[in-house]
Amino acid sequence: MTDMNLDTQIDAQLDARIEARIEAMTLAEQVSLLSGASFWRTAAIARLGIPAVKMTDGPNGARGEDFSGGVRSAAYPVAIALAATFDPDLVQEIGADLAREARTKGARILLGPTVNMHRNPLNGRNFECFSEDPVLASAMAVAYIRGVQSGGVAATIKHFIGNECELERRTTSSEIDEKTLREVYFPPFEAAVKEAGVACVMTAYNALNGVHTSQNPWLLDTILRQEWGFDGVVMSDWTATHSTAAALDAGLDLEMPGPGKFRGETLVQAVETGEVSAASVRRAARRVLALIDRVGARMSDDLEAERAEDRPETRALIRRAGAEAAVLLKNDDDLLPLAGKKLSRIAVIGPNAAKAVMFGGGSAQINAHYAISPLEGIRAAFPDAEVDYALGCPGDRYLPLVEGPVEIRFFAGTGFSGPPVLTRTGERSEFRWFGPVAREVDHRAFSARLTARYEAQETGWHEIGLMSAGTSRLAIDGRPVLEAWESWTRGFSYFGHGCAERRGRVHLEAGKRYDISVDYACGDGITTTLKAVRFGLRAPSTAGSLDDAVALAREADAVVLVAGLNDDWETEAEDRESLDLPQAQNDLIEAVAAVNKSTVVVMQSGAPVAMPWAQAVPAILQLWYPGQECGNALADILTGRAEPGGRLPQTFPGSVEQLGAITRRPEAHGQIVYSEGTAIGYRGFAARGTRPQFPFGHGLGYGKIEFTDARLVVEGEQITVEVDLFNHAERTGSEVAQVYLMSETGASCRLVAFSRATLAPHEKKSLTIAIPERRLCTWKPDKRQWVREPVPFTLAIGASSADLRILKSLAQE
Repeated sequence: MTDMNLDTQIDAQLDARIEARIEAMTLAEQVSLLSGASFWRTAAIARLGIPAVKMTDGPNGARGEDFSGGVRSAAYPVAIALAATFDPDLVQEIGADLAREARTKGARILLGPTVNMHRNPLNGRNFECFSEDPVLASAMAVAYIRGVQSGGVAATIKHFIGNECELERRTTSSEIDEKTLREVYFPPFEAAVKEAGVACVMTAYNALNGVHTSQNPWLLDTILRQEWGFDGVVMSDWTATHSTAAALDAGLDLEMPGPGKFRGETLVQAVETGEVSAASVRRAARRVLALIDRVGARMSDDLEAERAEDRPETRALIRRAGAEAAVLLKNDDDLLPLAGKKLSRIAVIGPNAAKAVMFGGGSAQINAHYAISPLEGIRAAFPDAEVDYALGCPGDRYLPLVEGPVEIRFFAGTGFSGPPVLTRTGERSEFRWFGPVAREVDHRAFSARLTARYEAQETGWHEIGLMSAGTSRLAIDGRPVLEAWESWTRGFSYFGHGCAERRGRVHLEAGKRYDISVDYACGDGITTTLKAVRFGLRAPSTAGSLDDAVALAREADAVVLVAGLNDDWETEAEDRESLDLPQAQNDLIEAVAAVNKSTVVVMQSGAPVAMPWAQAVPAILQLWYPGQECGNALADILTGRAEPGGRLPQTFPGSVEQLGAITRRPEAHGQIVYSEGTAIGYRGFAARGTRPQFPFGHGLGYGKIEFTDARLVVEGEQITVEVDLFNHAERTGSEVAQVYLMSETGASCRLVAFSRATLAPHEKKSLTIAIPERRLCTWKPDKRQWVREPVPFTLAIGASSADLRILKSLAQE
């Protein structure tokens, strides 16, 4: 029997088994499969041996069910960093490792990857997405999904479609014409279906052209199922289902989270009254059952058990990926690597230097196994040098959490009455709950009291802060200090469920212990989906000193200044208001660079930031959010043990004025009009005739690689580019050969292919890069089909969208 016949037979047996299960179910049981049983699980039907399946966030680590704290997990580089590698093989390797992590949490469905496009650099979730370019984003998505699903875990590509803005994402409609959808925003999803066989698709919060994506029949049925052939499960984003009949009829199989609002008994009644057909229910239930079989779920699975497996192989993979993702934006006079230079004293300065900034905020956050800060990594890598540290200025948005035991006692109801129903101890002064809190706690209405003992390390005025999703008030030694109770109003924190941070000042004495207590209540209608509370404290000396940083820099042989953003600034459900860093950081960089000409600025962000000081510093390294090996990956680059192998997957503008209406903040219930069409990112700069600060695809390595020649090979409709490279350097280096289809004006039009290569010293290498037929086509709305660009056209080969070194024209025969 051939493999094809065997596969057909197995599929037939599976279909028959699923059909038998459907026939054995009551209508209510079929309906139960179409919404979550809880925040992270599907429903089980014990009498038929149908198990529940557990899901987990997120794209850069498998968190498990506990949204705050919980079992520790590996923290991988974020998506924009993975895309910066331009290395699908590496991304597939990481996907496979992520699948192993998901299984340690008892999960069979991973809620990633996120492939929305980098249309707006201010998007708060930019770090969680791959690129502004559909070719690169598609390659990364396919590799990631293949890796995850090779480990028996279903990947979930999201958010389908038009979620390029976090602010007001639940109320706005993304207005996108079909040509733009087809050429820019659909490709990663289409490739995920056709090339990677993705198991799940998650719809977006926003509407598309006036119709919610979770009940958009053109999107879910016409495009996704009929045209692309998707046969997996379509689920809603959390609380993003808006109807019973319309959503099911459009093709939404699974309402998340559970218990469902629009399914359950509501859907049963809709079938019984004829509003929804029984066939629609069966069709969706059949897909959920097929997913359960696909991931190998069993009734014997222990969904409660979650393990922390800190594997050396995973550590090494994350460390290697962090270095390969880092983009060397500037390196005057080969300042980097620092190894080989006479360095007796290194100054490590900046708000991100002594802590590991590993990922952005929101669904991407996990409780990492450990965190290596840049300072720790540099000290370990340069044992013979004196490595001094200065903060310079704070970089946090909210006051720092208090580290150490924080006890929390939960009470039934919102009035703190009766004995506690549960007592727990956290490791720091923040608690967050997405959905259930614990079995003992009714998350719809409860109160909690947090207590911590804080010993002041210095005498003086300390800043203190309080923030919550739900009401809260803070006291020190029983004396009221801050409140978000009577004055509570909704702000941007905690996915838009929390208030703005309340701040005050308290005078504390060194050596004295203080009892900090916070009363918290949730259940009065303010929020029931996400609950959270935190308090922060900053001692006088931890605010940093510009003068101290400058003095340290002046005496050092080299400075490594680590600046940027963090998970408070870049987070889900809100967008940044500016491209700029906090002004104190710009002032710090300018002041340090003025006194030390060997200053390396290491920038951490998941999106572009403006760099007005770029001309004043000799070296700039974009480190992104590289995961738990942050400091070690940086140290490998500084020493030359590893090359910063990344290339920019997103254009870095010089100012927000270069972007026009794209960065306009949406109004509630308004429209986000994609009026620029396909001209986003580097295409937009080309169309406007302006130059960004750093172009798409840009990145410097430690080699000196020349593009020596290129040839076009045409065989029928297939076009292949052969590119010759030569490394002139005395050290190994890497290059990403990028092929762009040029427009008639000579401006770079769009990326059509790329290939990454590593070359030893003085090595010559030829790359063969095939260009798929579709990459040479555009969507013609009047013909409703893809049409190939007419010849003659030009293919440009180079190292970035602004560094195109060889032009090859395909002329008419």
